[in-house]
Amino acid sequence: MNKHLSVIEVKNLHKSYNHIKAVNGISFKVFQGEVFGILGPNGAGKTTTLEIIETLRRPDKGEIMVAGLNVQNHSHEIKEKIGVQLQSSYFFDFLSLRELLNLFASFYKKKIDPLEILAKVELTDKADSWAKHLSGGQKQRFSIAAALVNKPKILFLDEPTTGLDPQARHHLWEVIRRQNQEGITIVLTTHYMEEAEELCHRVAIMDQGKIIAIDTPNNLIKNLLQNGFKKEKIVQQANLEDVFLHLTGRQLRE
Repeated sequence: MNKHLSVIEVKNLHKSYNHIKAVNGISFKVFQGEVFGILGPNGAGKTTTLEIIETLRRPDKGEIMVAGLNVQNHSHEIKEKIGVQLQSSYFFDFLSLRELLNLFASFYKKKIDPLEILAKVELTDKADSWAKHLSGGQKQRFSIAAALVNKPKILFLDEPTTGLDPQARHHLWEVIRRQNQEGITIVLTTHYMEEAEELCHRVAIMDQGKIIAIDTPNNLIKNLLQNGFKKEKIVQQANLEDVFLHLTGRQLRE
């Protein structure tokens, strides 16, 4: 992570829908090579924030720079530099993964090696399978593969592991880590706090359209403890998910 180079800068961002303030004056930076998490309850403004940065929605007010480009004036150029994995992705059921990746590459007028991209998400054995035959975990991994077609500098992941079993979730974490280790900056939203702790260098916590805290997960936890917080339940060295993975194994069931 390069703390001296920001690849996303958001200043005083506002967005309302029918007098409801979805995003209410937030500002933050994302640094090159960082995994940056946006956390918050439903309706906090997380997805709207991402969609504006991705140039999918227009802000009411504020300045957003992505890779040095203003989102309001350079949406086409920004789309060529980013990859987006949405909460729900739909693919043509009767095209193979190989065919789908070639189709997506044609949108960017790029030639790709589909097997090379599928290898990044461990789906080479499914290259000639139809999308409709993929399991939930495989579909999530393929949606990341589709987002990598244009070799993005920044990858956006909106709740990437929702609905996955523990094995598939942990496996997808490794996929995300590898992409970050290859130099891709990642911005993700999640409802799983353990996921944010495992993956994110920093997190912004949103509520009612505002950022109410932003720091590393460790610093946020330390600050809470320094303010006298104590859990009612004694924390043990393992939890039920650890028991589940120990008994059933970490290998994917696909």
